[in-house]
Amino acid sequence: MKNSLQPKLILMAILAAYSAPQYALAEDKSEAIVLDKVEVISTTPLPSVGLPINQIPSNVQTVKAEDLERTQSLDMTEYMNRNMSGVYINEVQNNPLQPDLNYRGYTASPLLGTPQGLSVYMDGVRMNQSFGDVVSWDLIPKNAILGMQLMPGSNPLFGLNTLGGALSIQTKDGRNSPGGAVQFTYGSNARKIGEFEYGGAKDSFDWFVAGTAFDENGWRDASESNYQQLFSKLGWHGENTDLKLSYAYANTDLNGNGMVPESFLRRDRDSVYTYPDNTQNESHFLNLELSHYFTDNVVLSGNTYYRHIKTKTYNGDINDDSLPEFVGGAGQSVVPAPNSTPYTLANNQARCAGELSAGGEPGEKCTGIINRTQSEQNNLGLFGQLSVNNKLFEKANVYTVGAGVDYSRIKFNQTAEFGSLDMDRGIVGSGQFANNLNPFEIDGGLDDRSAQIKGTTTTWSLFGTDTISLQDNLQLTVSGRYNHTKIKNEDQHTHFVYDSGVSGFTTDIDDEASLDGNHKFSRFNPAIGLTFSPTKSLNTYVGYNEGSRAPTSIELSCANENAPCSLPNSFAGDPPLKQVVSKTWEAGLRGKLANNVTWSAGVFSSRNIDDILFVTANSSQGFFTNFGETRRRGIETSLAGNVGKFNLGGNYTFIDATYQSAETMLGAANSSQDTTDHSINIKSGDRIPLVPRNILKLFADYQVNDKFTVGANTLTVAGSFLRGNDNNNHQAGGLYLGDGKIGGYTVVDFTAAYRIQPEWLLFAKLNNAFDREYATAGQLGQNPFNASGTLNLVNRRTTSVGEDFVSPGAPRSGWIGVRYEFGGKKSATVSDAN
Repeated sequence: MKNSLQPKLILMAILAAYSAPQYALAEDKSEAIVLDKVEVISTTPLPSVGLPINQIPSNVQTVKAEDLERTQSLDMTEYMNRNMSGVYINEVQNNPLQPDLNYRGYTASPLLGTPQGLSVYMDGVRMNQSFGDVVSWDLIPKNAILGMQLMPGSNPLFGLNTLGGALSIQTKDGRNSPGGAVQFTYGSNARKIGEFEYGGAKDSFDWFVAGTAFDENGWRDASESNYQQLFSKLGWHGENTDLKLSYAYANTDLNGNGMVPESFLRRDRDSVYTYPDNTQNESHFLNLELSHYFTDNVVLSGNTYYRHIKTKTYNGDINDDSLPEFVGGAGQSVVPAPNSTPYTLANNQARCAGELSAGGEPGEKCTGIINRTQSEQNNLGLFGQLSVNNKLFEKANVYTVGAGVDYSRIKFNQTAEFGSLDMDRGIVGSGQFANNLNPFEIDGGLDDRSAQIKGTTTTWSLFGTDTISLQDNLQLTVSGRYNHTKIKNEDQHTHFVYDSGVSGFTTDIDDEASLDGNHKFSRFNPAIGLTFSPTKSLNTYVGYNEGSRAPTSIELSCANENAPCSLPNSFAGDPPLKQVVSKTWEAGLRGKLANNVTWSAGVFSSRNIDDILFVTANSSQGFFTNFGETRRRGIETSLAGNVGKFNLGGNYTFIDATYQSAETMLGAANSSQDTTDHSINIKSGDRIPLVPRNILKLFADYQVNDKFTVGANTLTVAGSFLRGNDNNNHQAGGLYLGDGKIGGYTVVDFTAAYRIQPEWLLFAKLNNAFDREYATAGQLGQNPFNASGTLNLVNRRTTSVGEDFVSPGAPRSGWIGVRYEFGGKKSATVSDAN
């Protein structure tokens, strides 16, 4: 075993040096890599020699720490949503720290079950978690970010999950961010934020530390959230070698209220559907980075890292099994006789308690479910890469080769406690659980909604890229990456065969329900591109690339259409899924005009093969399956520059996201459903839900004088179809109250900053200044509540109407703050942008 691993480890150490961001590898050798002097981009997640942006065959977007400070963004996702082309947010959880970030119709989300199509890296470490590929934005420290780049397309150099793009983040250290700052913010929703940072260097050592404490009540009911973050980095700088050791800690406690029927919002925009919906994350992250210069043109870089994440969720949900299976149907009798009995908490608790015995059906008579999950992930890896700048056939040539291994161990547990809806739609537990120890029945089987899984995921990668200058103004880039992923699931839960004859409980084991599984996925993804600069102020590019994503443990554990599961409530057997493959074409122009004005215009087309989607099987369950083909294509344009004391800019994106294969799925809340099996048929050309066709962003900053700066930006997003309206045929009328769409919206924000003294800065921000009522996400659903917000019963049975459930945008909100800087630190102003 030792002999077989040794060559792989050696090759990996040489190859993984290829994943590099775009910042200095050594301070005295990297002036050309500092973004605010020369825009040079690392084409891999780790630091490398890098390339000028006009030699990269795609529409790369870059962000600096000064941009985040100047716009007073809460976090990186708010900045991207307000400023970067092709980016928009679906606030499915309705918590500002838990958004679904979308780019060109691809998503990076903290929610299990969301099709993930973007990869995220911080200092060369992949932040997509192995259990579901989710991204927890609350674990990334904003005030430790030095810069980041959004790499478009299915760039193979950024590894698995890079279907539509990759986000690469670099953090500060004591050499590039000397000095310190302390900042406090207070405002709407009792939001309180305290931040600090300090960096310095002496002799060969440098250090940096940053921290944040956040607390707010939230603008919706029961939406309190708080978190604490700490980031630190210690560096050593030798003649030819740099070492950096960073440690990041985060402890977050977030409440996200999710979607709500539109009729609720018309009565009370702060209202929630059911509660609580709480997520707690605790993360420890350790990363050791190495850069060694053999010569000025040969650099070995790499990193080794360890990450531990513990996540707990506590969600009080309505029990869908107590509701009708489809709009207009009859649900369960959830209160005692007689038929005129109204719904109250006590009445349902009595009906629920009567079913909590052997052979009972509390899963149908109890109106609430409390879902608890706990996951623990341990992730470690080793990557390295060799970057060389030399000549090939007397032509300038830059290449990088690298390799690495990423290993994750996962533990996941979940329980479901029967409960009852309170009159304010909170959930009160019964103390009884749907598991294999309680012989409760549902649909003739054992009502077991618990799960206990152990899993491991191991990915080996080999990658390389080469850019050769065929002429001084013509560059050819060829890249590729080979990934081999092995996923092993071990079921720690005993699945009993249920016998409804006598006691309803047997000791026989149901082997077919086991979640055990071993899966392997391998693929080589290529890329090729050309850039051409006919003049110094004009650059053109064209490129083609491929990326892939292997199914995750959660998807493989919920892929059996004959045994569907709920998310995140239960799992079923795992027939194999195919890995997703994305193929992207991109072409465009970019350049500079007078007065330092930059512009770009491009087109793109991405085709996904074997997309993994969560297909509903009934009103509360579904399964993951491969979905033929989907396509996202569109146009991106941008213009930005300085005119006197103004910093002006804007961008426009058109996205056409459509299904390219036929599919049938449940549409119990869709008016166009088949009345026999309540399914809907998706055809080629139907638009993918929650992807707006048009996005326009405009921004302007004005420096009134040396001390006072004001700014404004607008975000305009077109409407889109709701989830569940995938066939685009849903219509309002009769029992269906909504049209299956969310409307377009425009939101305007204002900022202001006043420097009292060189060390002191006052600032203010006003979001949604005109108090626009809008929604960013939604899905078709069944609303079982009446106008007073309690369950609507007909002869003791639940009933429902079809309605649009939406995630409302925050109302007008404002904050003020103060910042004190010392040790030479200075925050960004418009003059800095100029």
